[in-house]
Amino acid sequence: MTPSFVLAQETEENFIEDAEQTQIVGDETYVAPVVVEGEVLFQVRGFTALPADERAETIATKIIELAEASEEPSVEIEVLPHRYGKVLVSGDIQIVVVTGAEAKLEGLKVEALGELYAEQVKTAVEAYRAKRTQSARINSATHAFAWTVGFILLSILFFRRRNSLVRAVGRFVEGRFADVEQVTKTIVRGQAVAGLVRFILQLLCWGSYFMVFYYYLSLVMFSIAETRPLAQLLLTYVTDPLIDILKGFVAYLPSLITLVIIVFITRYLIQGVKVLLDNVEAGVLELGDFERHWVAPTYFLSRIVIIGIALVFAYPHIPGSDSAAFQGLTIIAGVMVSLGSNTVVSNIMAGLFVIYRRSTNVGDRIKVGDLTGDVVEIKLMETILKSLKNELISIPNAKLLNSEVVNYTRVIDGRGLLVHTVVGIGYEEPPKKIEAMLIEAADRTKGLKKTPKPFVLWSQLADYAINYEINAFTSRGGHLPKIMSDLHSNIVDVFNENNTQIMTPSYEADPEIPKIPNEDWDGTLAHQLGVEQK
Repeated sequence: MTPSFVLAQETEENFIEDAEQTQIVGDETYVAPVVVEGEVLFQVRGFTALPADERAETIATKIIELAEASEEPSVEIEVLPHRYGKVLVSGDIQIVVVTGAEAKLEGLKVEALGELYAEQVKTAVEAYRAKRTQSARINSATHAFAWTVGFILLSILFFRRRNSLVRAVGRFVEGRFADVEQVTKTIVRGQAVAGLVRFILQLLCWGSYFMVFYYYLSLVMFSIAETRPLAQLLLTYVTDPLIDILKGFVAYLPSLITLVIIVFITRYLIQGVKVLLDNVEAGVLELGDFERHWVAPTYFLSRIVIIGIALVFAYPHIPGSDSAAFQGLTIIAGVMVSLGSNTVVSNIMAGLFVIYRRSTNVGDRIKVGDLTGDVVEIKLMETILKSLKNELISIPNAKLLNSEVVNYTRVIDGRGLLVHTVVGIGYEEPPKKIEAMLIEAADRTKGLKKTPKPFVLWSQLADYAINYEINAFTSRGGHLPKIMSDLHSNIVDVFNENNTQIMTPSYEADPEIPKIPNEDWDGTLAHQLGVEQK
């Protein structure tokens, strides 16, 4: 029966003999490494008749069989002529055929490439045999035993002291947060923070322990020759990514320093703007017509602008900013924000106009559509009103900007707000008398100015009455409902005193008896009379 290694050494030669009319593939895609016990010896190229990975595996098998064929510490590799170039031979084992085409692609002579291959094979075979000597076995067992003892001691320490460490850290955190808890009146609870810290510490402890176990297992397997390739594979899974991360961090240091500088400059610019605006708000500095209630929104806008400019400068230095995935994600986020924020943006822009156009300030009494109230707060998105009935009303700034706003508080020319109301009086009454009564009612009303004097306008000559409009100035726009109520009350009193009837909205004929009260009210209601009689 033919030995397997003899069949293996015939395989490559047969393929090369059959490849007399074929071409070797020079593309790097068709190159495979020859790996023995996790070590890459050299790269080989494939033929159109023999793929590179199959050829590399065949050569590796021959090298291992050569190493196991003898226990001698050294080996001799001969580089002999071959009709296609050179062949590496040891004893009766043909290891690899080096063709002239391969040497040409490597930029070397075929003799030089053969010598390089022979040196690598010789080193690999001698190392393979050296790891399997008796002294090497004893040394490997000693190392494995030492790693095992160290891991056992570390495991005992971990399981015995882990909970003590977690409890100690928890008590320390609770103690540190005790003062904060008193100042914030239990807003910040030390026990909750300590519980979170203990949970995170437990995760870190178990993560570190499993990492140590992973490396312990890898090192023990690395100490044994037969399991060393698997150990190298395990170490590669964790160590290579860590090394790549470390190399990436070192390579990223210049960009990181640039980002730190941008952050510091941005921070101090924002602080400088805040100091400037704080001095303006305190009255230390004056900036023309800049009003103090603009300080907060101006600081907010300035901070957004500064941060936006900083992001533009920082963007090229952000990790992965030049990748297609990052750019695609940025575009998607921008599209989502633009599609979903039309109303938000319109309200924000309207809020800026409301704040800076000076038409409305906090504390003003305004009327927007059918809503009347005092301005409590002006935000970027909405304006908060407190109605006359003490209701809290939120008005979107877009509506506030697109509606007519009546401001009852803002003083225009120093005379104040002109308060007016209309009464209808029959044509049979002397107009001068009506005007005098209306002015008397205005004079009796608290909150209406005596100077400028109240005046009466004829607003309409209706079918059955003349509509008289009494006008008077007031500087107390915030008390307008009370002033109007008092004015209406005084008008009724004055007209009743002078036996003059105010026309009803629907008029048919003059009654025989004027519709006015004949006597004053004694201050008692019907239900109160029943209580007094009892």
